[in-house]
Amino acid sequence: MAAHRKPPQRPLSGHTARTAATLALAGAVTAACFDGTAHAEPQLTPAQVKARVDTLYREAEAATEKYNGAKEESDTARRRLSALQDEVARRQETLNSARDALGSIAAAQYRGGGIAPAWQLALSSDPDRYLDGAALAERAGDRQAAAVSRVRRQLREIERLRGAARIELTSLRSRQAELDRQKETVTGKLGEARRLLARLTPRERTDATGTSTGTGTGTGGTGARASRSAADPRQPLQLAGSAQASTGRAAAAVAYAYSKLGSPYVWGATGPNAFDCSGLAQAAYRAAGISLPRTTYAQINAGRRVSRSELRPGDLVFFYSGISHVGIYVGGGQMIHAPNPSAPVRLAPVDQMPFAGATRVA
Repeated sequence: MAAHRKPPQRPLSGHTARTAATLALAGAVTAACFDGTAHAEPQLTPAQVKARVDTLYREAEAATEKYNGAKEESDTARRRLSALQDEVARRQETLNSARDALGSIAAAQYRGGGIAPAWQLALSSDPDRYLDGAALAERAGDRQAAAVSRVRRQLREIERLRGAARIELTSLRSRQAELDRQKETVTGKLGEARRLLARLTPRERTDATGTSTGTGTGTGGTGARASRSAADPRQPLQLAGSAQASTGRAAAAVAYAYSKLGSPYVWGATGPNAFDCSGLAQAAYRAAGISLPRTTYAQINAGRRVSRSELRPGDLVFFYSGISHVGIYVGGGQMIHAPNPSAPVRLAPVDQMPFAGATRVA
Protein backbone atom coordinates (compact mmCIF):
# COMPACT_ATOMS: atom_id res chain seq x y z
CA MET A 1 0.00 0.00 0.00
CA ALA A 2 1.53 3.27 -1.12
CA ALA A 3 2.34 5.87 1.56
CA HIS A 4 0.41 9.14 1.33
CA ARG A 5 2.70 12.13 1.16
CA LYS A 6 1.92 15.89 1.17
CA PRO A 7 2.71 17.47 -2.15
CA PRO A 8 5.83 19.61 -1.90
CA GLN A 9 5.15 23.36 -1.42
CA ARG A 10 6.92 25.70 -3.76
CA PRO A 11 8.37 28.85 -2.28
CA LEU A 12 6.52 32.07 -3.09
CA SER A 13 7.96 34.11 -5.90
CA GLY A 14 8.96 37.71 -5.16
CA HIS A 15 5.82 39.13 -6.77
CA THR A 16 3.55 36.68 -4.97
CA ALA A 17 5.21 37.41 -1.62
CA ARG A 18 4.75 41.15 -2.06
CA THR A 19 1.10 40.67 -2.96
CA ALA A 20 0.51 38.51 0.13
CA ALA A 21 2.23 41.05 2.37
CA THR A 22 0.13 43.87 0.94
CA LEU A 23 -3.09 41.92 1.51
CA ALA A 24 -2.05 41.10 5.07
CA LEU A 25 -1.29 44.75 5.81
CA ALA A 26 -4.59 45.87 4.32
CA GLY A 27 -6.38 43.32 6.48
CA ALA A 28 -4.61 44.56 9.58
CA VAL A 29 -5.53 48.19 8.82
CA THR A 30 -9.14 47.19 8.18
CA ALA A 31 -9.23 45.31 11.47
CA ALA A 32 -7.81 48.31 13.29
CA CYS A 33 -10.49 50.52 11.73
CA PHE A 34 -13.21 48.18 12.90
CA ASP A 35 -11.64 47.81 16.35
CA GLY A 36 -11.58 51.60 16.86
CA THR A 37 -9.04 54.43 16.57
CA ALA A 38 -6.40 52.92 18.83
CA HIS A 39 -3.77 55.56 18.04
CA ALA A 40 -6.06 58.56 17.58
CA GLU A 41 -6.20 61.28 20.22
CA PRO A 42 -9.00 60.50 22.67
CA GLN A 43 -12.09 62.66 22.44
CA LEU A 44 -12.46 64.62 25.68
CA THR A 45 -15.78 65.68 27.09
CA PRO A 46 -16.36 69.42 27.67
CA ALA A 47 -15.91 68.83 31.41
CA GLN A 48 -12.58 67.11 30.81
CA VAL A 49 -11.47 69.92 28.50
CA LYS A 50 -12.38 72.49 31.16
CA ALA A 51 -10.43 70.58 33.83
CA ARG A 52 -7.39 70.23 31.56
CA VAL A 53 -7.52 73.88 30.46
CA ASP A 54 -7.78 75.04 34.08
CA THR A 55 -4.70 72.97 34.92
CA LEU A 56 -2.81 74.34 31.93
CA TYR A 57 -3.68 77.91 32.89
CA ARG A 58 -2.47 77.35 36.47
CA GLU A 59 0.77 75.83 35.24
CA ALA A 60 1.23 78.62 32.70
CA GLU A 61 0.62 81.23 35.38
CA ALA A 62 3.21 79.64 37.67
CA ALA A 63 5.67 79.70 34.76
CA THR A 64 4.67 83.31 34.03
CA GLU A 65 5.60 84.35 37.56
CA LYS A 66 8.97 82.61 37.15
CA TYR A 67 9.37 84.43 33.84
CA ASN A 68 8.52 87.75 35.51
CA GLY A 69 11.07 87.09 38.25
CA ALA A 70 13.78 86.10 35.75
CA LYS A 71 13.01 89.18 33.66
CA GLU A 72 13.28 91.45 36.69
CA GLU A 73 16.65 89.91 37.58
CA SER A 74 17.76 90.11 33.95
CA ASP A 75 16.84 93.80 33.75
CA THR A 76 18.71 94.48 37.00
CA ALA A 77 21.78 92.60 35.75
CA ARG A 78 21.65 94.54 32.48
CA ARG A 79 21.55 97.86 34.36
CA ARG A 80 24.49 96.80 36.56
CA LEU A 81 26.48 95.73 33.51
CA SER A 82 25.75 99.03 31.78
CA ALA A 83 26.85 100.98 34.89
CA LEU A 84 30.07 98.95 35.10
CA GLN A 85 30.83 99.54 31.43
CA ASP A 86 30.23 103.29 31.87
CA GLU A 87 32.54 103.34 34.89
CA VAL A 88 35.27 101.44 32.99
CA ALA A 89 35.01 104.01 30.17
CA ARG A 90 35.34 106.93 32.64
CA ARG A 91 38.32 105.32 34.39
CA GLN A 92 39.95 104.61 31.03
CA GLU A 93 39.63 108.27 30.09
CA THR A 94 41.32 109.32 33.34
CA LEU A 95 44.02 106.71 32.81
CA ASN A 96 44.70 107.94 29.29
CA SER A 97 45.14 111.52 30.55
CA ALA A 98 47.55 110.32 33.25
CA ARG A 99 49.53 108.34 30.69
CA ASP A 100 49.76 111.39 28.43
CA ALA A 101 51.12 113.43 31.35
CA LEU A 102 53.76 110.80 32.13
CA GLY A 103 54.71 110.69 28.47
CA SER A 104 55.31 114.44 28.51
CA ILE A 105 57.58 114.13 31.55
CA ALA A 106 59.52 111.31 29.95
CA ALA A 107 59.98 113.33 26.75
CA ALA A 108 61.26 116.31 28.72
CA GLN A 109 63.80 114.12 30.50
CA TYR A 110 64.95 112.71 27.19
CA ARG A 111 65.44 116.20 25.76
CA GLY A 112 67.43 117.17 28.90
CA GLY A 113 70.08 114.63 27.93
CA GLY A 114 69.92 112.57 31.09
CA ILE A 115 73.35 113.80 32.40
CA ALA A 116 74.22 112.42 35.83
CA PRO A 117 73.52 114.94 38.67
CA ALA A 118 77.18 114.83 39.94
CA TRP A 119 78.54 115.87 36.53
CA GLN A 120 75.86 118.57 36.20
CA LEU A 121 77.00 120.00 39.56
CA ALA A 122 80.69 119.85 38.60
CA LEU A 123 80.16 121.52 35.25
CA SER A 124 77.71 124.15 36.49
CA SER A 125 78.96 127.77 36.42
CA ASP A 126 76.58 128.57 39.29
CA PRO A 127 76.52 125.64 41.79
CA ASP A 128 74.08 127.36 44.17
CA ARG A 129 71.60 127.91 41.40
CA TYR A 130 72.06 124.31 40.24
CA LEU A 131 71.37 122.96 43.74
CA ASP A 132 68.17 124.99 43.91
CA GLY A 133 67.16 123.53 40.57
CA ALA A 134 68.07 120.00 41.67
CA ALA A 135 65.80 120.32 44.71
CA LEU A 136 63.00 121.42 42.40
CA ALA A 137 63.73 118.48 40.10
CA GLU A 138 63.65 116.12 43.07
CA ARG A 139 60.23 117.39 44.04
CA ALA A 140 59.14 116.97 40.41
CA GLY A 141 60.48 113.42 40.57
CA ASP A 142 58.38 112.77 43.67
CA ARG A 143 55.33 114.06 41.83
CA GLN A 144 56.20 111.83 38.88
CA ALA A 145 56.51 108.81 41.16
CA ALA A 146 53.13 109.64 42.69
CA ALA A 147 51.65 109.94 39.19
CA VAL A 148 53.06 106.55 38.23
CA SER A 149 51.58 105.08 41.41
CA ARG A 150 48.18 106.58 40.56
CA VAL A 151 48.33 105.10 37.07
CA ARG A 152 49.07 101.69 38.51
CA ARG A 153 46.13 101.97 40.91
CA GLN A 154 43.88 103.03 38.05
CA LEU A 155 45.02 100.05 36.00
CA ARG A 156 44.20 97.68 38.86
CA GLU A 157 40.80 99.32 39.39
CA ILE A 158 39.95 99.08 35.70
CA GLU A 159 40.90 95.41 35.68
CA ARG A 160 38.70 94.85 38.74
CA LEU A 161 35.78 96.60 37.06
CA ARG A 162 36.28 94.59 33.88
CA GLY A 163 36.28 91.38 35.93
CA ALA A 164 33.02 92.43 37.61
CA ALA A 165 31.54 93.23 34.18
CA ARG A 166 32.51 89.78 32.89
CA ILE A 167 30.80 88.16 35.89
CA GLU A 168 27.70 90.32 35.34
CA LEU A 169 27.63 89.40 31.66
CA THR A 170 27.74 85.69 32.54
CA SER A 171 24.90 86.23 35.02
CA LEU A 172 22.90 88.12 32.40
CA ARG A 173 23.29 85.30 29.87
CA SER A 174 22.18 82.75 32.46
CA ARG A 175 19.08 84.78 33.30
CA GLN A 176 18.31 85.24 29.62
CA ALA A 177 18.46 81.48 29.15
CA GLU A 178 16.04 81.07 32.08
CA LEU A 179 13.75 83.65 30.46
CA ASP A 180 13.74 81.68 27.23
CA ARG A 181 12.95 78.43 29.08
CA GLN A 182 10.03 79.94 30.98
CA LYS A 183 8.73 81.66 27.86
CA GLU A 184 8.75 78.34 26.02
CA THR A 185 6.88 76.71 28.93
CA VAL A 186 4.24 79.45 29.03
CA THR A 187 3.64 79.58 25.30
CA GLY A 188 3.49 75.78 25.09
CA LYS A 189 0.86 75.46 27.79
CA LEU A 190 -1.23 78.36 26.50
CA GLY A 191 -1.03 76.91 22.98
CA GLU A 192 -2.29 73.54 24.21
CA ALA A 193 -5.15 75.27 26.07
CA ARG A 194 -6.14 77.13 22.90
CA ARG A 195 -6.15 73.90 20.89
CA LEU A 196 -8.37 72.20 23.46
CA LEU A 197 -10.81 75.10 23.59
CA ALA A 198 -10.97 75.20 19.79
CA ARG A 199 -12.57 71.73 19.82
CA LEU A 200 -15.56 73.01 21.78
CA THR A 201 -18.67 74.70 20.52
CA PRO A 202 -19.06 78.41 21.38
CA ARG A 203 -21.51 77.52 24.16
CA GLU A 204 -19.14 74.91 25.60
CA ARG A 205 -16.26 77.41 25.47
CA THR A 206 -18.39 79.91 27.38
CA ASP A 207 -19.06 77.30 30.07
CA ALA A 208 -15.39 76.28 30.18
CA THR A 209 -13.92 79.78 30.43
CA GLY A 210 -16.67 81.65 32.24
CA THR A 211 -16.75 84.45 29.69
CA SER A 212 -19.34 85.22 27.08
CA THR A 213 -16.79 85.79 24.35
CA GLY A 214 -14.31 83.02 25.02
CA THR A 215 -11.69 85.18 23.30
CA GLY A 216 -10.08 86.95 26.23
CA THR A 217 -10.65 90.32 24.58
CA GLY A 218 -12.80 91.65 27.36
CA THR A 219 -15.43 93.01 25.02
CA GLY A 220 -18.33 91.33 26.72
CA GLY A 221 -19.43 89.29 29.70
CA THR A 222 -19.15 90.05 33.39
CA GLY A 223 -15.91 92.00 33.02
CA ALA A 224 -17.32 94.48 30.52
CA ARG A 225 -20.58 94.96 32.44
CA ALA A 226 -18.67 95.53 35.68
CA SER A 227 -16.40 97.99 33.90
CA ARG A 228 -19.37 100.01 32.68
CA SER A 229 -20.95 100.02 36.12
CA ALA A 230 -17.75 101.37 37.69
CA ALA A 231 -17.49 104.60 35.74
CA ASP A 232 -17.44 106.59 38.98
CA PRO A 233 -14.23 105.62 40.87
CA ARG A 234 -16.02 106.13 44.18
CA GLN A 235 -18.81 103.74 43.24
CA PRO A 236 -16.88 100.43 43.47
CA LEU A 237 -16.26 100.73 47.19
CA GLN A 238 -19.95 101.32 47.79
CA LEU A 239 -20.97 98.40 45.59
CA ALA A 240 -18.46 95.90 46.95
CA GLY A 241 -19.64 95.92 50.52
CA SER A 242 -19.71 97.86 53.74
CA ALA A 243 -15.96 97.50 54.49
CA GLN A 244 -13.82 100.49 53.66
CA ALA A 245 -10.23 100.56 52.45
CA SER A 246 -7.63 100.80 55.20
CA THR A 247 -6.00 103.93 53.68
CA GLY A 248 -6.49 106.42 50.89
CA ARG A 249 -3.77 104.69 48.90
CA ALA A 250 -5.55 101.34 49.19
CA ALA A 251 -8.75 103.03 47.99
CA ALA A 252 -6.83 104.51 45.04
CA ALA A 253 -5.50 101.04 44.13
CA VAL A 254 -9.05 99.61 44.23
CA ALA A 255 -10.34 102.47 42.06
CA TYR A 256 -7.59 101.80 39.53
CA ALA A 257 -8.45 98.09 39.46
CA TYR A 258 -12.11 98.93 38.81
CA SER A 259 -11.10 101.23 35.96
CA LYS A 260 -9.31 98.31 34.28
CA LEU A 261 -12.23 95.85 34.32
CA GLY A 262 -12.57 94.29 30.89
CA SER A 263 -8.88 94.78 30.01
CA PRO A 264 -7.32 91.71 28.37
CA TYR A 265 -5.03 89.28 30.11
CA VAL A 266 -1.58 89.17 28.49
CA TRP A 267 1.12 87.21 30.25
CA GLY A 268 4.07 89.36 31.29
CA ALA A 269 2.05 92.60 30.91
CA THR A 270 1.92 95.35 33.54
CA GLY A 271 -0.49 97.77 31.84
CA PRO A 272 -1.75 100.22 31.08
CA ASN A 273 -4.01 98.36 28.66
CA ALA A 274 -3.27 94.68 29.41
CA PHE A 275 -2.16 92.75 32.50
CA ASP A 276 -1.24 89.46 34.02
CA CYS A 277 -2.31 88.89 37.63
CA SER A 278 0.76 90.29 39.41
CA GLY A 279 1.09 92.99 36.75
CA LEU A 280 -2.39 94.27 37.65
CA ALA A 281 -1.55 94.36 41.37
CA GLN A 282 1.72 96.17 40.67
CA ALA A 283 0.07 98.70 38.34
CA ALA A 284 -2.79 99.41 40.76
CA TYR A 285 -0.43 100.26 43.60
CA ARG A 286 1.95 102.12 41.32
CA ALA A 287 -1.02 104.37 40.47
CA ALA A 288 -1.51 104.81 44.24
CA GLY A 289 2.13 105.83 44.74
CA ILE A 290 3.44 102.51 46.13
CA SER A 291 6.09 100.38 44.45
CA LEU A 292 5.42 96.64 44.57
CA PRO A 293 7.69 93.78 43.50
CA ARG A 294 6.94 92.18 40.16
CA THR A 295 6.06 88.61 41.17
CA THR A 296 3.34 87.05 43.33
CA TYR A 297 5.84 85.25 45.55
CA ALA A 298 7.58 88.57 46.26
CA GLN A 299 4.35 90.59 46.56
CA ILE A 300 3.02 88.38 49.35
CA ASN A 301 5.98 89.52 51.48
CA ALA A 302 5.70 93.19 50.53
CA GLY A 303 3.38 94.16 53.37
CA ARG A 304 1.79 92.97 56.60
CA ARG A 305 0.12 89.58 56.47
CA VAL A 306 -3.58 89.60 57.37
CA SER A 307 -6.01 86.75 57.93
CA ARG A 308 -8.96 86.12 55.68
CA SER A 309 -11.34 87.41 58.34
CA GLU A 310 -9.43 90.72 58.50
CA LEU A 311 -9.61 91.49 54.77
CA ARG A 312 -10.29 95.08 53.77
CA PRO A 313 -10.51 96.65 50.29
CA GLY A 314 -7.05 97.08 48.80
CA ASP A 315 -5.53 93.99 50.43
CA LEU A 316 -3.77 91.61 48.08
CA VAL A 317 -5.15 88.06 48.13
CA PHE A 318 -3.05 85.11 46.98
CA PHE A 319 -3.97 81.63 45.79
CA TYR A 320 -2.55 78.11 45.34
CA SER A 321 0.26 76.51 47.29
CA GLY A 322 2.93 77.98 44.99
CA ILE A 323 1.56 81.53 45.46
CA SER A 324 1.05 81.72 41.70
CA HIS A 325 -2.02 83.98 41.53
CA VAL A 326 -3.01 87.31 43.09
CA GLY A 327 -6.09 89.50 43.15
CA ILE A 328 -7.05 92.84 44.73
CA TYR A 329 -9.72 92.51 47.39
CA VAL A 330 -12.54 95.03 46.96
CA GLY A 331 -14.90 94.01 49.78
CA GLY A 332 -17.99 91.86 50.05
CA GLY A 333 -16.00 88.66 49.48
CA GLN A 334 -15.04 89.89 46.00
CA MET A 335 -11.74 90.62 44.30
CA ILE A 336 -10.62 92.04 40.98
CA HIS A 337 -8.04 89.94 39.16
CA ALA A 338 -6.63 89.10 35.75
CA PRO A 339 -7.61 85.41 35.44
CA ASN A 340 -6.11 83.98 32.23
CA PRO A 341 -6.01 84.51 28.44
CA SER A 342 -9.61 83.31 28.08
CA ALA A 343 -11.03 85.92 30.45
CA PRO A 344 -10.46 89.66 30.90
CA VAL A 345 -9.81 91.53 34.16
CA ARG A 346 -12.97 90.99 36.19
CA LEU A 347 -14.70 90.68 39.54
CA ALA A 348 -14.72 87.23 41.12
CA PRO A 349 -15.40 85.65 44.52
CA VAL A 350 -12.34 85.20 46.71
CA ASP A 351 -13.40 81.61 47.42
CA GLN A 352 -13.23 80.77 43.71
CA MET A 353 -9.67 79.43 44.14
CA PRO A 354 -7.65 77.81 46.95
CA PHE A 355 -6.81 80.72 49.29
CA ALA A 356 -3.10 80.92 50.26
CA GLY A 357 -2.82 84.19 52.18
CA ALA A 358 -3.27 87.96 52.12
CA THR A 359 -1.08 91.02 52.52
CA ARG A 360 -1.90 94.63 53.40
CA VAL A 361 0.55 96.98 51.67
CA ALA A 362 -1.18 100.29 52.44
